[in-house]
Amino acid sequence: MSANTLSLTLQIWRQEGPNTTGAFETHNVSGIPDDASFLEMLDVLNENLIEAGKIPIEFPHDCREGICGTCGVMINGRAHGQEKGTAVCQLHMRKFNDGDTIAIEPWRATAFPVIKDLVVDRSALDHIVASGGFVSAPTGTAADANDTPIPKEVADSAMDAAACIGCGACVAACPNSAGQLFTSAKLWHLNSLPQGQPERFRRTEAMVDTMESFFGSCTNHGECSEACPKEISLDFIAYMNRDYVKSKVFNRKLASQK
Repeated sequence: MSANTLSLTLQIWRQEGPNTTGAFETHNVSGIPDDASFLEMLDVLNENLIEAGKIPIEFPHDCREGICGTCGVMINGRAHGQEKGTAVCQLHMRKFNDGDTIAIEPWRATAFPVIKDLVVDRSALDHIVASGGFVSAPTGTAADANDTPIPKEVADSAMDAAACIGCGACVAACPNSAGQLFTSAKLWHLNSLPQGQPERFRRTEAMVDTMESFFGSCTNHGECSEACPKEISLDFIAYMNRDYVKSKVFNRKLASQK
């Protein structure tokens, strides 16, 4: 059985680069199967633009399986669209109605300048990870991983945090453009495990301080968790705040001993 098809009006943000003024363009697309993904719908639009001799729309995408975190746009004012726990690449057109008008914008955050059209620079998130999102691996004979006992609840919690794909939806959805949910998830998946303990407090202070240099402050709106395609819990922000206070004491003591 063939899928139902949709005719849609798209209001899409177009912008040549970070130093140019952008604006919405209106495009009409028709014959969109309702089992197509949102990105496949944009592919159809771009094919139409190319056939008409026009410049296609730049939009972020890669794996299209909800894993890589590359995709991400505001759809009708909501990060990743209206479906909870869903990345743009997992959003299907059956969630829309024939004749709908859909507004599509890039992430809106000072830390995410527009590169072109719907593509933004999310390297601020990379700076946070680079400042401490790793563990040191001393050379020499290493203990077998299976010899390090990790309680199941700890392993589960670490995996829940590691589910963060770094798409930036939490920042885009937050009215303060805060990066706490992303940072806390990256911290907790290391800080909760035995392998992450030697650098726990140095890591926490470095990553939080780097985050603060790029993003706004958290005021507990909770929009970040609502917009997250992996439904990362707000609890991780509480864990991060607790460790950050401890890190200030620990790191000062450590510095005084040198």
